[in-house]
Amino acid sequence: MMGKTWLRVAAGVLAAVTIAGAASDVDAKRVRWKMHSAFGGKLIVLGEGAHFAADTITAMSGGDVTLKFFEPGALVPGTSYYDPVSSGALDAAFGTPGYNVNKNNAYAFFSAVPFGPGSGEYLAWMGYGGGKELAHDMYSKDNIQYVQCGIIAPESSGWYRKEIKSLDDLKGLKMRFFGLGAKVMEKFGVSTQLLAGGDIYPALELGSIDATEFSMPAIDKELGFFQVAKHNYFPGWHQQSTLDELLIHKPAYDALDDTQKAVIKGACDATTMFMFSRGEAVQFDAMKFHQEKGVTIHRWSDDMLAKFEAAWQEVVAEEIKTNEDAKKIWASLSAFRKDYAIWKDNGYLK
Repeated sequence: MMGKTWLRVAAGVLAAVTIAGAASDVDAKRVRWKMHSAFGGKLIVLGEGAHFAADTITAMSGGDVTLKFFEPGALVPGTSYYDPVSSGALDAAFGTPGYNVNKNNAYAFFSAVPFGPGSGEYLAWMGYGGGKELAHDMYSKDNIQYVQCGIIAPESSGWYRKEIKSLDDLKGLKMRFFGLGAKVMEKFGVSTQLLAGGDIYPALELGSIDATEFSMPAIDKELGFFQVAKHNYFPGWHQQSTLDELLIHKPAYDALDDTQKAVIKGACDATTMFMFSRGEAVQFDAMKFHQEKGVTIHRWSDDMLAKFEAAWQEVVAEEIKTNEDAKKIWASLSAFRKDYAIWKDNGYLK
């Protein structure tokens, strides 16, 4: 697995953490945790990232904290890990905050925001703009320790059986769609539902859904969407970047010593770098493959993107009107992005 090389790099870079604490941690309690993954272990980037996080924590801690990877469905259904981690039925779970919206829709803002920040800006807000603290406050209320643990680059914005020539062509479609972007699509008459990755292809093949979005081209390739839908749309306005998470039952996390906690953070930082760079490296081959298989790659017109964005402004106004957590998070992210703009607009090529 590609992650093994990175595992050695991460272990070398952060070995000082383990060495520095070795003398004082001889008697540290060793823990053996089961880690549910929302993503299949063989899935490129996402499944690799979950393995990478578990393996790196285990290696860097010298076995003091051992995470055993479990496939979706082995312990709990793929996206249904929040309550089990909260209760302690699960020690830990790897997924994305957008899967927790059945508990509080504000979690979606820690996962992906339509027309939102790219990876650098998103990580800057989470790490140094108040995002991490807001996430910790929300999760801790339910006895969960949140650790930001992974990020992926922009996604495709959908696979369709037929070409979408105007927004009228969206009306009446049944589509798998994730997070806050789903509410935008509903503004255009799309009936959305959230399906786990492994459930999407059968639904698309059988006609239970007419279209789908899931992830980046390389990940979508492995799930076989190109076999059924021949029109792939970009850019992924709904997910310009997507954050992943490692959730840990809080009493179990609190029982760790400082070195063990530092190892978990360091390993998740390494996982974030691995998933981002790995994700950026594998997309173009997947897109070429799709073209060879008869897929037409489309880019939304500026006019259609403007209409999607206008609908998003309606959605976010509705979200923050009815959810105080969402209101607080959106205010923080918006203020950060306003300040960040002077750097983004001047520091980067357009």
